[in-house]
Parts: sequence; structure tokens; C-alpha cells
Amino acid sequence: MRYLDEYRDPALARRLLAELRATATAPWRIMEVCGGQTHTLVRQGMDELLPAGIRMIHGPGCPVCVTPLETLDRAMSIAGRPGVVFTSFGDMLRVPGSSTDLLALRARGADVRVVYTPMDAVRIARESPDREVVFLAVGFETTAPANAMAVLHAARLGLTNFSVLVSHVLVPPAMTALLDDPDCEVQAFLAAGHVCAVMGWEEYEPIAARHRVPIVVTGFEPLDLLEGILMAVRQLETGRHEVQNQYARAVRRSGNTEARRAVYEVFRIGDRPWRGIGSLPDSGLELTDAYARFDAARRFEVGALRPAEDPDCVAGAVLTGAKLPTDCTAYGTRCTPRHPLGAPMVSTEGTCAAFHAAGRTADLQETP
Repeated sequence: MRYLDEYRDPALARRLLAELRATATAPWRIMEVCGGQTHTLVRQGMDELLPAGIRMIHGPGCPVCVTPLETLDRAMSIAGRPGVVFTSFGDMLRVPGSSTDLLALRARGADVRVVYTPMDAVRIARESPDREVVFLAVGFETTAPANAMAVLHAARLGLTNFSVLVSHVLVPPAMTALLDDPDCEVQAFLAAGHVCAVMGWEEYEPIAARHRVPIVVTGFEPLDLLEGILMAVRQLETGRHEVQNQYARAVRRSGNTEARRAVYEVFRIGDRPWRGIGSLPDSGLELTDAYARFDAARRFEVGALRPAEDPDCVAGAVLTGAKLPTDCTAYGTRCTPRHPLGAPMVSTEGTCAAFHAAGRTADLQETP
């Protein structure tokens, strides 16, 4: 990536931290929504360098982590069938379902393949007309355009052996659900820059106004995050509650209009369950009637599913920021990246994985 070093300049980081210390006169609690931002904060130790009283709350912005257990169990049922080629991004293979994961299923002989783009799955379907090819379409608004384009391309090719198992979720409804909780401690948000690169930030403006919370669209490098935190603190200190764009090099208010057009041609908004959180109204995407023939959930009857979370896993509380990973009794013992009880420990954007990779233990955490 060009121009990367300038967003990791230690001298600039020290200046931003000094300005934060000079600006903050009260304790503030800020949630970064994106799991990628969480990993930067924790890996660099930035959350521990912030002025006393400024606390980062790690949010539900890990798409792998919030994919509901029922969807994973459905994926296992479909992937294990003869004649099916089940395709997915690699970060989904080790996410535990109720009893197994896709990697273990592949080891037992299922045709489970890692792809790098949903178009790869379309290509496999075109080259293997005698096989049913299914793509696990998960993620926030960031991945929705590529998945929509795959469906559009399959439709143009007239493919009848390609389908998608959809589990897309949307950020604004999750933020609203958190703020509507009477126990919510979040006073400001860092919004995910890549989501806003697609969707823009217009959807965040009524949230900021209604709940009187600053929302700062922020990038993913250390200086992006420090500047985003500073912008949020400035608003909090002056009693403002606006949407600001720190990530101006990549995000416009209206987002990417072509990408949005493709998304809403293929998908419509509907209710969606979130793993560890529950069902949120109008918080996900589902295929429209015009493209329902590509819906793997309709194409494959799997019968009644009875998802069962491990009772020791507190992923839901971690995803909503109610608990830290180190609050979990299984963290680092029964639950590790090699043997995860829940998705936040195995995903590359999961908070538990971030804490574990950084060597965080309960005795190293400060009391909020």
C-alpha cells in the first residue's frame, strides 16, 4: 500500500496523544465498531496509551463473529451433501458451529473450498455444471457489493447450479440497538471506514441526532484511530453530536453510488439474527424475489436446526462491549485460537483473538 508509513509515524502519534491529554477534561467511553480497528488498537497497545479516563469499548464489528450459529449449522448441513461444492472465505472455516466447523467437515471428505472472491465460486459453478456450488455470503455492507455482483453475473450466465447462503448484517441498526439499551455506556462511536466507503455516512446522521452521540468515520491505521478518537473527544468536550469524516481519503458522504445500486438490485433489507446478540429488526440483507432462485437456504432443505452455544462462551457480552475477553473464565484455557469456543477467538477481526495475540491476561487489564 502506498503512503502507509505516514499513518504510522511515531512522532505524529505522540503529538496526537499529547493533544488528547490536553483536550480531555472528563472520562469518556468511545466504541470502535470495526473489528479491524480493534485489532490495531490492541496490537499497538494504543488503548493503554490513551489518557486516563478515556476508555475504548470494543464493538460488534466482526462479521465472522456475528454470523448466527443457525447459519453455520445450515452451512455444515449443506456442505456435507454429495454433489455440493461449498465455497467460503478462509476466515469462516474454523468458526465453530454447534458441533463442528467447515475445516473439520472438509477433513472428513466434504468438498469445502477456500475462495478469494465470490466470482471464484461463480467460475467453479460454470466449470462444474454437474455440481451444486454454494458460496457463504457473510459480512457487513463492505462485502455486499461483491456478493451482489456475483449473483448478477451468475444470472447473466444463466447458471442454475450456483447459490448463496446469505448472512449479511448492517451496522447502523446494531449501533441503534446498543444505544437503546438502558445499560449502554457508549458516549461516542468510531464508525468503520470501509463500510462508509460503500454506504456513505448519511445513515449515521439521524442516529447522532437522536441519541446525541458523536460519530466519527475513521480509518484503520494507528494515526487514523488516534485522530478519530481526538475528533470524538473534541465533540464530547464541547457538547456536540455530529457525524465527522476522519477517513476523507477514502469516504464520501454519499458513499459509492454504483456499489449501492448493485447491492439494492440484488438484496433488500430484512430482519437478521446476530450471533450472541439476538434478532435485530431491519438489520440484514436478503435476496429480493427477482434473485430468490439463488438462495441456498431455499434450495436446500435442512430440516429443523437446534443451535447450541457452548455455555462457557460469553461472546455475546464481548460483542456488545459489556465484557472484555479476559472476563471470560474460558479465555486462554478452554478457549484459544487453535480450539475456539466462539467466533471472536478464531476470527482475524475478533476481540478475543486480538487480546490473545497481544498477550493480554486478566491481571494486565485495568479496572474501567
